[in-house]
Formats: sequence, structure tokens, C-alpha cells
Amino acid sequence: MRRTAAKRGAVAHTLGIMALQDLSSNAQDYLKVIWGLHEWGRTPVQPSDLANRAHVKPSTVSGAVTRLVSGGYARHDPYGAIELTGKGEHYALAMVRRHRLLETFLVSALHYSWDEVHAEADALEHAASDMMIDRIDEMLGHPATDPHGDPIPRANGSLPDVAQTPLSAVPEGTSVAIERVSDEDPSLLRYLDTEGIAIGTAVCVAGHDAQSGTVTLVPLQAPEASSATPTALSSKSAKSGRSKTAASSHRPLTLPALSADHIHVRILDENTVAEDTAEG
Repeated sequence: MRRTAAKRGAVAHTLGIMALQDLSSNAQDYLKVIWGLHEWGRTPVQPSDLANRAHVKPSTVSGAVTRLVSGGYARHDPYGAIELTGKGEHYALAMVRRHRLLETFLVSALHYSWDEVHAEADALEHAASDMMIDRIDEMLGHPATDPHGDPIPRANGSLPDVAQTPLSAVPEGTSVAIERVSDEDPSLLRYLDTEGIAIGTAVCVAGHDAQSGTVTLVPLQAPEASSATPTALSSKSAKSGRSKTAASSHRPLTLPALSADHIHVRILDENTVAEDTAEG
């Protein structure tokens, strides 16, 4: 049975957790950013990381972190890393859930492209009510991932399993499927889109150039749908366990190593690649 908003509120009150809307927008944003930095493997998170991601001055971050610590949402020793408390993580996951469901709604229902939704979701997530987020989740069929392949936290705070291997760490000659792409860099998303790379695309890592700091990929497959609807693709790929063969060119493309850090992949075995190629 689904827990009603009233029941969730009662449980939150018992745990000493107030409604998300009772937190300031700034506090909501900082908690989400800290959690996101941890999610993508940047541990420990330093105040400078937070300032860079939030595009604010270090002094602004210092004051914000002090307020988060005093409110019991984070821990931070002088000159040390920033860590979320259990209470802080609770709110961070609620914000991440809102953001990723809104991104999925914008792509699925309003036909935004995957490089357009991040800023829009940032603006909408503070105004959306819990009821609206739950309705969106239900309307979309409780998706496990957003248009970028990022896991959408469930209402209870748990997370679906997703790929954790950075593309930059994959050895040469390895075939992989693109599972996640960070939404923090719209230019990267647009570039991948023009090259026919989206969630579910299979590529071979053709080389790492340490001197230029680049990774070269050769596309093996492309998704069934365009990157304008990557959520549907992600769902299909998750069910089948692999991508479909494409009729597009196998033109190599080169990525900066930093961009490759922001792409997570699933390693494909030789049988999977051979089977998909044969089907094509």
C-alpha cells in the first residue's frame, strides 16, 4: 500500500525531520550538490569543490557550510572534508529525487532534449510539492533512471543499482555500453548527441593518449531512439541487458579525459557484442 503524504509527514515528525519545503532553497541546493559530488566519486568533498560546482565564492560556501553544520545536516572539521549526516542525506536524496523525476518528465512529456533539462529542473524543484512529485513518479511508471542514466531515488530513499565504472578507467580494446552521463556539462551532452551517442550506445575504447589527455571511442551500436527520449531507451536496455545494433557510421570520436570521468559504463562481454552485431 502506498504511503500517503500525511503518513510520510507523521513518520518524518517522529524522526525529527521537518518538511523539505521548510529548508531554505540555498540549503536544499547545497545538500544536493554535496551528495552529487560524493555520488560521482569525489570523496572527500572539499569546500572548493562545492564552490566550483555551485559557482559561488569560497566565502559564500564557508557561511553556508557553517549553517548546515549548525543545523545538523553536515559535518565539517576546519580545513577538512564536508560530509552529510543521516539527516542531511535524507534531505539530499529528496532533492535528487525531485530533480531527476522533473528531468524525466520534461523529456518524456514535454520533449525537451537531455542537454536542456538540468537548468529547468533546478528552477522547478523548489516549487514542486511532494504530491506533484509523487504524481509525476506514478505517471511515468516509477522510472529507475533519468534521461542521463542517473538513478532516481525511490520514495523510501533507496537507490537502484547503476554502473559505477568511469569511461576513463576502461582499458583499451574493451567494449562497453554507455550507462550514465553527468548532466552538469550541456556541451558534452550536445556533442555526444551529434555523434549519435546516447544512453545504451555500445562503444569500443580504442585508445588512451596520456600526452593529450584524451580517450578515443569507436561506436559499435547506437540506441533505438534518439537522445531526445533516452529514458525509454534506458528502460529497454535495462530489461534486455544490452543495446541494439545501429545502422549509423562507426566514426571514431575523441573525448577529453575529464569528460570521460563524467561518463559511467557497463563492460560488455564478447558474446554480447558479437550477438548484437549479428542481429544488425
